[in-house]
Parts: sequence; C-alpha cells; structure tokens
Amino acid sequence: MLPSPRLPRVPLRKRLFDLVLTVPALVVFSPVMAVTALAIWLLEGRPILFRQQRPGLGGKIFTVIKFRTMRSETSPDGRLLPDAARLSRLGRLLRATSLDELPELWNILRGEMSLVGPRPLLVAYLERYSPQQVRRHDVLPGLTGWAQINGRNTVSWDEKFRLDVWYVDHWSLRLDLKILWLTVWKVLKREGINQPGSDTAEEFMGPAEPRAG
Repeated sequence: MLPSPRLPRVPLRKRLFDLVLTVPALVVFSPVMAVTALAIWLLEGRPILFRQQRPGLGGKIFTVIKFRTMRSETSPDGRLLPDAARLSRLGRLLRATSLDELPELWNILRGEMSLVGPRPLLVAYLERYSPQQVRRHDVLPGLTGWAQINGRNTVSWDEKFRLDVWYVDHWSLRLDLKILWLTVWKVLKREGINQPGSDTAEEFMGPAEPRAG
C-alpha cells in the first residue's frame, strides 16, 4: 500500500530543532567526515559516497547520502554479490561506529530528513507495508529513531515498524531529545548493529500477520 500523495506537514518547531542542532553538527563533524572520506578513497577507491533513492515524508522519493561501505563486486554472471560478501572491513567499522550515516546531515539540512524519525528504507518496501505500517511515512525519516534505540537491527521487521508508528503517535521535542541522547549511548556501546548471525539487515518481504482491508 502506497502512502497518501498528500504530504503531511512538518511541525515548525521540529524543523527549527533540526536546524539548530544540524548546522553546528556539520561544523563539528566536518573533520571526521573529511578523514572518513580520505580513508574510503585510499582503501576502497571511488565512489566515496553511496547515493540511493528512498521514500521520505508521505512516500515522496529523495536521494539519501551515506559513506560507501560496500564494494561493487559481482559474480561471474555479472550480478552483484550478496551485501554481506561486499561489505568491506572499513565498511564494518563505519557501520559499527555509525560514521557512515554522517553525510545524511546534508539530507536533514535540505529538509528531506530529520534528526529523529523512522529510518528511510527501500522504495521497494512501499508496496509491502500493511495499512498500519505505512503510517511510518507520516513523519520525516530520521538519522536515528525510536526503533534504533529499542533494538535497532536485532528486532523483527514487524516490531521495528510497530515502534516507528508508536513514534508517529507520540512525537514531541522532549522525546526527540531522549532518543538523541540514547542514540549516542547505543553507538558508544555498539549495540544492535546487525541482526543476529548477519552482517546486514534481512530484506523486508511483508508483514508477518495477514493484512487488513
């Protein structure tokens, strides 16, 4: 089910909250981003950045920007190898420290994302959501979110989306501050980076329970 073509409105106080924190963050983290970009260029080559279309507010498509963590290795028949096989050693480090997400600060500055909200996922997932799950697109996607501090990649897709919708229904600036603080703690502890037994998240194929309607 696709989100409504009518875009929900972003509260002005949330947008100001994002700008007040994102502009200084870009200044503070610019040396880290420069060193990270150099490391990718020296160890993995180009491209340094990973760009991919993702659905944002109301399902509107935008281009998310991250540091590249995977190689473009293919099988003999020309198909890309599985994500886990293409994830480089540097890429694992960047994901473990969440440094690969820093370029998304530019997405936030452009108003395509927020500091806090459901993570932007693949466009292909839009048709697989239940009517309840699709409500995660009623707010801007985020650099971090309620699901990220409550299990991140260690919880099931259904549980992750339940947490996303809970955030949509309970959003407040106080909640955003809490999520940001707990995100820093989770990153420092490196909790919930991957699903158990996997270097990357499994593909979402649809809700576990039958869809309503």
